[in-house]
Amino acid sequence: MRILILGGTTEASALAARLAGRSDFSPLLSMAGRTSDPRPLPIPTRIGGFGGVAGLARFLQAEEIEAVIDATHPFAAVMSRNAAEACGQDQVPLLALRRPAWAPQEGDRWIEVVSMGEAVQALGEAPRRVFLTVGRLELAPFSAAPQHTYLVRTIEPIGDALSVPNVVAIQDRAPFDEDAERMLMERERVDVVVTKNSGGAATYPKIAAARALGLPVIVVARPEKPRGVEEVASAEAALDWLERLHGRTP
Repeated sequence: MRILILGGTTEASALAARLAGRSDFSPLLSMAGRTSDPRPLPIPTRIGGFGGVAGLARFLQAEEIEAVIDATHPFAAVMSRNAAEACGQDQVPLLALRRPAWAPQEGDRWIEVVSMGEAVQALGEAPRRVFLTVGRLELAPFSAAPQHTYLVRTIEPIGDALSVPNVVAIQDRAPFDEDAERMLMERERVDVVVTKNSGGAATYPKIAAARALGLPVIVVARPEKPRGVEEVASAEAALDWLERLHGRTP
């Protein structure tokens, strides 16, 4: 069975590892290419976009794809919409592999917002020391609040993505450790954390560390994903879905 995995997440990598070496599946992992040095994976991989819905639909036909797993980042709304439309056109079974969102726990001081613009406003006018962990492509809106000092952590160099006088850039990749996160926030005298509600265990330690330190966390809610698409929360469940589908496929 020819499978296309739309990846870029820990869950996509976990599914790729489970499919590697199996003779009953022929998986292909597609990455957007936003990370210049992605971790190597044990199945064939392609890098780059498809050219919208029409391009993805042509790709599914040309490659004779029999099932698609949307394991993109929870904030990759455009790719998820394109996958839903293209699979609908070509009648290709589609499964969304989506990690559960984080939920506030006792002791958390969350400020929940729906956009990066609202996150900027939630910082307020008074200068603060901000731990900004929203990804390189989401930094630009914070240039509108140059009075703050920003500690920015990304996988890729931020370049000129954040035009403010006071910014400290850290390049690092998850998973992170709660003790190390707490030490980082204490050393940098962080006043507030800004993050997306990405979910998962790899980056959750910053949430736990902020809770332990009593720091407020501005949490940007996930964008709406296509409705009517079957969802699972783990690579194991996605593999079960593929095996059931393969059993029904002539």
